[in-house]
Amino acid sequence: MPQQGPLAWSKPLGQFRQSRKSWPLGLKSPARGRRRFVANEGMPRAALAVDVPGLAARRIAAEILERVLRRHRPLDHELEERAAQPDFAALPLRDRALVRALVATVLRRLGTLRHLLSRWVKLPARAPRLETALLVGAAQILWLDVADHAAVDLAVRLVQADRRSARYAGMANAVLRRFAREGAQLLANIDTTALDTPQWLMARWENNYGAKTARAIAIANAHEPALDLTVSNDPEHWASVLGGRVLPTASVRAVVHGPISQLPGYAEGAWWVQDAAAALPAKLLGDVRGLAVADLCAAPGGKTAQLAAAGARVFAVDHAPQRLERLRRNLARLHLSAETIAADAMQWEAGPFDVVLLDAPCSSTGTIRRHPDIPWLKRPTDIAALAAVQRRLAVRAAQLTKPGGILVYCSCSLEPEEGIEIVRELLDQAPSLTRRPIAAAEVFGHSEWLTGDGDLRTLPCHLPDPDSRMAGLDGFYAARLQRI
Repeated sequence: MPQQGPLAWSKPLGQFRQSRKSWPLGLKSPARGRRRFVANEGMPRAALAVDVPGLAARRIAAEILERVLRRHRPLDHELEERAAQPDFAALPLRDRALVRALVATVLRRLGTLRHLLSRWVKLPARAPRLETALLVGAAQILWLDVADHAAVDLAVRLVQADRRSARYAGMANAVLRRFAREGAQLLANIDTTALDTPQWLMARWENNYGAKTARAIAIANAHEPALDLTVSNDPEHWASVLGGRVLPTASVRAVVHGPISQLPGYAEGAWWVQDAAAALPAKLLGDVRGLAVADLCAAPGGKTAQLAAAGARVFAVDHAPQRLERLRRNLARLHLSAETIAADAMQWEAGPFDVVLLDAPCSSTGTIRRHPDIPWLKRPTDIAALAAVQRRLAVRAAQLTKPGGILVYCSCSLEPEEGIEIVRELLDQAPSLTRRPIAAAEVFGHSEWLTGDGDLRTLPCHLPDPDSRMAGLDGFYAARLQRI
């Protein structure tokens, strides 16, 4: 949309108004000699970054966002690395939670935020902290429970503390005050659902699922997911303890706040975090007691834990040693055992196995609720590249399955190239494989989760909860095959 007129503001109160002159916002005053009001003006730059309540959390959030959006680093990696650094560890628990909320909100609403910014200002390319500070400030004003004046003040401090952005502090001050004044009304008049999903991704979903379902997926992705847990036993008890409820799939869904490690039952190993949809593929294997099961691409280990808890002899394979170490720690906490192997599944020589479960690496477009960076990091070319890897892994998984054995292929992608097309091609190439269709009873009566071929296909808009906006499932595809 065309930019609206820039802002000017008066000397005494720092209020801003729209100027009739056409001047680059924040670069110079519309009238010679008029003093612009800027929050914290005249404060030494070094003083802007220390001893200001809440500023450290905003600075860390801004740094994480810049690494995600400008260096294309996965959000999970950035959060994990940052959590180990002293500045993050020194934050109060509330501020640590705020960092995560800020980052997630900006990424979930990035399209809308950038659309609104583009109406009011042309951002200089050489001052990336300016855009980040504006995104962080505006997200607080529009969606988080933060006082507008605090959101503006702390965002301006972020700008002032950055050498390349400091000259634009006036711009930041003016734009964020306008967000505070007009943002809510503007939100009511734009289609935020369309803006917050990249066009190429929305077009794919419309083509594959229809416009109505595609929009329902995008709406679900805009909300924070609930905490789904797989429990070792007595789900009703743990639902009561954690203030949640038992889902039809037997997972426990809870809406909790605070570190997961401090929740009841965590230290005892009574449960582990696993989306209800992610828990379904292992359940399609039936009774695995005493069977030799290969869990390929196993980390972080939710499915390994399910299989081990069900009595299987599990061989958990993953190529990443660090992720495999995390799997081992999870198993130790849960008092479960499995043989863990650091290896490339394509090169691993073992078996054959009674059961093979392949949770293939994919674009993860079914998990955007939990990973809001995915729409902004992935490209259509990534899907084709990942599908090539999945084809090779699927062939290898079939080779590791003994005659009469079961192979479940699954992925947390919404894209057919990473799901149904992989299985279709595998069945065409391997006459020794046949599909074992999944019955509605095996997915707790939810026939809407099944394809015409009898494969599993969950969507983020499935399993809605009328009492909570934190509802839905990860988008998962799974097919059950048998080697004959």
